[in-house]
Amino acid sequence: QVQLVESGGGLVQAGGSLTVSCAFSGRTFSSYSMGWFRQAPGKEREFVAGISWIGGSTYYTDSVKGRFTISRDNAKNMVYLQMNSLKPEDTAGYYCAAKWRTSAGPTPPYNIWGQGTQVTVSS
Repeated sequence: QVQLVESGGGLVQAGGSLTVSCAFSGRTFSSYSMGWFRQAPGKEREFVAGISWIGGSTYYTDSVKGRFTISRDNAKNMVYLQMNSLKPEDTAGYYCAAKWRTSAGPTPPYNIWGQGTQVTVSS
């Protein structure tokens, strides 16, 4: 089955940058749309960004547009989330997610999840 392993989280100052990565294994990566979600303490998990399995279309939640960039490397089975101009409100656990051959937006729901990596932005 598919396994997703995130890495790259950490502590960064407001205004700084960080890239989180997700390693995919177990199936054909190029057949999966990939997404990033985040969950802050006491809040629901929210969709951050997605990238399509075909054509590379990308989707972003409004609060990160222009600051975050999702990308994928099909040769390395990796997906990345580059985060610039970070704000304290970006502090959350960041989760990689996957779904087979469908839109990379938040619907239909992603059904494969990684364990998450923590991103903390200090003010």
